Amino acid sequence: MDKAKLKTGIQKYTMIIVLFLVTIFFTWGTQGKILLPQNITNLISQNAYVFVLATGMLLCILTGGNIDLSVGSVVCFVGAVGGVMMEKMHLPVGISVVLMLLLGAVIGAWQAFWIAFLRIPPFIVTLSGMLVFRGLSNVVLGGQTLPIKSEAFIKLFGGGANCYVPDFLGGDGLNRVALAVGVIACVAYIFITVRGHMNRVKKGYETGNVGAMYAKILVICAVILFVTMKLAQHKGIPTSLVWVLIVVLVYGYITSKTTVGRYFYAVGGNEKATKLSGINTDMVYFIAYTNMGFLAALAGMLTIARLTSAQPTYGQNYEMDAIGSCFIGGASAYGGVGTVPGVIVGAVLMGIINQGMSIMGTDQNMQKVVKGLVLLAAVIFDVVSKKKSE
Repeated sequence: MDKAKLKTGIQKYTMIIVLFLVTIFFTWGTQGKILLPQNITNLISQNAYVFVLATGMLLCILTGGNIDLSVGSVVCFVGAVGGVMMEKMHLPVGISVVLMLLLGAVIGAWQAFWIAFLRIPPFIVTLSGMLVFRGLSNVVLGGQTLPIKSEAFIKLFGGGANCYVPDFLGGDGLNRVALAVGVIACVAYIFITVRGHMNRVKKGYETGNVGAMYAKILVICAVILFVTMKLAQHKGIPTSLVWVLIVVLVYGYITSKTTVGRYFYAVGGNEKATKLSGINTDMVYFIAYTNMGFLAALAGMLTIARLTSAQPTYGQNYEMDAIGSCFIGGASAYGGVGTVPGVIVGAVLMGIINQGMSIMGTDQNMQKVVKGLVLLAAVIFDVVSKKKSE
């Protein structure tokens, strides 16, 4: 029985173990450079769009292994339109941000309509969207690069050298706000976990191994404190991380604690049974793809803020990064399985592989080979595990 539990635990935390081993490998391969404070900050800032897009992509995948191929082009198109609104039409930043988010949601709803209500395969609809919005991006920008000069927008969405949460606690050498956030996050996590455990005990539910729970708390708190210490040693918390945390916390809560969140899992698990139980499965699809457009708009703003410009080439292969993060993070190719924390683990793993190979001077083509093999291995693991469980 203990062996069975151990095997189950290893399968559950396989990607976390892999992440740990990969981090150790690149720490050795880069002589510790990958763990320098500036590289930790770069890992977060450069992959902020991946965290956001992968979270939205998870909802699409949960509905049955479906993916959205258009997100990279939508990122580019929304960024292009936003750049024109701010730099050529001179609209205020607040209005431009709202309009960009609304544009992304409308694009998502447009594609969601065909997928949800006419049941055109998501692959076809989003492949069409990938071509359409890439072309429209070129039309809007005239094939040229448009510099983003709005300092308020750049600071708000994490672009430039000084886009960090201000250290209002007056740290000298170490950013005290980053340290305080790390401690508060650990205390909150411990409180929520222990309280949830006590509530399950009170109601007579199965609680699992208490030792394993406290070991998990220890590991997660150690990681949080390590990362925030590294951020404190550089310039503090980048504003892009704030947006990522908002997305992760909101969607983590939705998928794990709300009725709507459970609908995504139900549709992916067995759509016919879900429909017979009275759930509007068409609306579940519609919400998933509309939301994907909304988050693509947010990723578009993070992208043009970080690069301080809008270009027709932005967003290329973004969809692959998001899809890869989901499957590497434990989302099932069949749908119905996956979590937001798992997706974040997958995105971090992809980011560490990219950054580690770049620091080591690995050829770009070989980087693509490695990423492709990692993705294939993750999907093979999912398929094999599912067959064994059946």
